[in-house]
Amino acid sequence: MNFEQIKQLDQAYVLQTYGRNDVAIDHGKGATLWDTEGKEYIDFTSGIGVCSLGYGNEAWAKAIYDQAMKLGHISNLFYTEPYAVLASKLVPASGMAAAFFGNSGAEANEGMIKTARKYSFDKYGQGRATIITLKNSFHGRTITTLKATGQDHFHEFFYPFTEGFRYADANDMESLLSQSGDDVCAVMMELIQGEGGVNPLQKDYVQAVAKLCAEKDWLLLIDEVQTGIGRTGSLFAFQQFDIQPDVVSFAKGIAGGLPFGGFLTNEKCRNVLKAGDHGSTFGGNPMASAAASVVMDAMTPAFLREVKEKGEYLRAGIAALNSPYVSGIRGMGLMVGVGVQGMTHKELKDKLMAEGLLCLTAGKDTLRLLPPLVITKEEIDKGLAVMAKIMK
Repeated sequence: MNFEQIKQLDQAYVLQTYGRNDVAIDHGKGATLWDTEGKEYIDFTSGIGVCSLGYGNEAWAKAIYDQAMKLGHISNLFYTEPYAVLASKLVPASGMAAAFFGNSGAEANEGMIKTARKYSFDKYGQGRATIITLKNSFHGRTITTLKATGQDHFHEFFYPFTEGFRYADANDMESLLSQSGDDVCAVMMELIQGEGGVNPLQKDYVQAVAKLCAEKDWLLLIDEVQTGIGRTGSLFAFQQFDIQPDVVSFAKGIAGGLPFGGFLTNEKCRNVLKAGDHGSTFGGNPMASAAASVVMDAMTPAFLREVKEKGEYLRAGIAALNSPYVSGIRGMGLMVGVGVQGMTHKELKDKLMAEGLLCLTAGKDTLRLLPPLVITKEEIDKGLAVMAKIMK
């Protein structure tokens, strides 16, 4: 089918809840994509940070095929090998104690919230269920995770929202302390606010929050839906902040393109959720778990060092453009934010796409770059060449 045929089907039969780019992607290899008309693009999006091993990865595809032919799904009423093997890789590498597997980032964050509230209920009883999150954060699109999100425009239309959240300014301990109280059970935060504009938190602030949580017996909940599984150059971003969360969520890149998410708990929280307290029909699905094991096998120390190096290379290349349209460059690893001035971030994104470079936007003025972790320097250079043509 050509682009117009696909677009007509979409408009006729699909809810129009997405502002889709005016292109239909057909196939890819590595960090390069082709649309239905044969046009080539360098991909700096990886499906919003999902396609960690890029496109056309044979080991990933074979693992899915082999598992599909063996057992596609059976549910969590039975043991299966793939999820157990995955947990045995993910838990030790993270320094955590146990895993729960679900389908998405919002679901993972819901699980973290439930864990925090039940931990507090079990220990202190009712009345201690409030979770402090940060302004400009983003935690998902369910009713509860929308309310956990610290951006007012997400708190519209879908009333009533779940109660029990207050918001503090990022990197401001006084603001966080002003929101504390006897009703608080946890602090939940992204270490890099992704949707909010690719804004890394300050390390000393994060460590101060971790210390405060330990003192007050609040759970420290770290949302690594976007930053986890190698994106920042370590398996989890928290490993570069020298903290250990009570619970950490993950999704996006874990299964390289299949729907998958979950959370990890420390030893203190591993027995909080009992049988029947939480569940997921598709969580730990054999095919998705097999795909995730391939992703985890790729996360070697050498691979993660390369992610850091490629991130530095990309940021340096953008800086070298000396572009009047760039107001700042920030991020960690292959999670890069470029502040945009002189035009809107959406206008810039569209101009780059027209010349063969796919990018994302975030916040009010940020170009967000999340290339596949396997992107080559040659592909980065091609992307930078497009940027130079449009932005220099």
